Amino acid sequence: MLVKERLFTPGPVPLPPQVIKALGQQIIHHRTPEFTKIFFQVREKLQKLLQTDRDVILFSSSGTGGMEASILNFFSTGDKVLVINAGKFGQRWRDLGKTFGLNVIDYQIPWGETYDREKVESIAKENPDLKGILVQQSETSTTTYHDINFLSKVASSLDDCLLVVDGITSVGVYEVYPEKDGIDILVSGSQKAFMLPPGLSILYYSEKAERRLPKSNIPKYYFDVEKETKKQREGQTAYTPAISLIIALNESLSMMLDEGIPQLAKRHSILAEATREAVKEIGLQLLSKSPSNSATGVYTPEGIDGNQLRKTLLDLGFRVAGGQDHLKGKILRLAHMGYFDFNDITQLIAGLEMALYKSGFNIELGKGVAKAQQVFVKNI
Repeated sequence: MLVKERLFTPGPVPLPPQVIKALGQQIIHHRTPEFTKIFFQVREKLQKLLQTDRDVILFSSSGTGGMEASILNFFSTGDKVLVINAGKFGQRWRDLGKTFGLNVIDYQIPWGETYDREKVESIAKENPDLKGILVQQSETSTTTYHDINFLSKVASSLDDCLLVVDGITSVGVYEVYPEKDGIDILVSGSQKAFMLPPGLSILYYSEKAERRLPKSNIPKYYFDVEKETKKQREGQTAYTPAISLIIALNESLSMMLDEGIPQLAKRHSILAEATREAVKEIGLQLLSKSPSNSATGVYTPEGIDGNQLRKTLLDLGFRVAGGQDHLKGKILRLAHMGYFDFNDITQLIAGLEMALYKSGFNIELGKGVAKAQQVFVKNI
């Protein structure tokens, strides 16, 4: 029997036809007026997306490259930073900070939970010389959302503290406006809600952060924000860019702006609500106590191996993600960011029900689908 594979991983995500068409074009040379015109269009659309007049720059790298650039350019060796470490990518902030000689306060939080406000305030009070607070707005490994507005208030209460946000699975899912939200450095990546293959990182930095650029003493070469900003204002990049990805980004940004950012955020909220309500109706337990709208994490039922359940799902045509580190084989992560609509989610829930049924879980087929449908009927 023919089975079509459907992608529901939290990056990469499915590609829209417009993006696939753009990626399939003959390559052009980047040191040309043709590329410069497209690059300027991308810059302008990124500014519209984030509601800013400031530079939003691109690196040809995964999102981790943007995270590294945030450390290299805006901090100096020995600077004290607070890392909200609540998952695999919180660990990445910690590891990057330590790699480049920062004094890292590693605030470890159980996976699936968010930070305690009183604890953050206490750390800030005990460390008034903090130079940065580093956090994931949406921690992909645990499908957990962290409140940025509170952290912004804490950072702004200190003398010279930057709020550095990994928005790789929040930009394009939520309304993320760095100037309004008090974000000093914002990183995102192409393979999530931007609906592209991996290979581009996106970085915004505030005026406050810009004042740090000439002070940083950490060596940098490729990930040099000052160098890239200067070149990208000219419609070029300091080094060879990911040409096809930038051309495709021009298309995906048009889609996002045409939908409208408030409407885009509302769609993701509805998709997330439908998924969460459906899996709970089936009888599964959510992983996160502060769930993100980018993806939903659920524990697999007792006695059912998560890796085997993922294989059963794949046999039915649904590729989902599993857990990392100590959550391997224990959870599923179901994505609903980017190029998804209500039909995709009802199909996914139907597939999950069938996979659970085939795995011996006591389930009433169609129960979760009906719950998802109720959410959609109420909201669309």
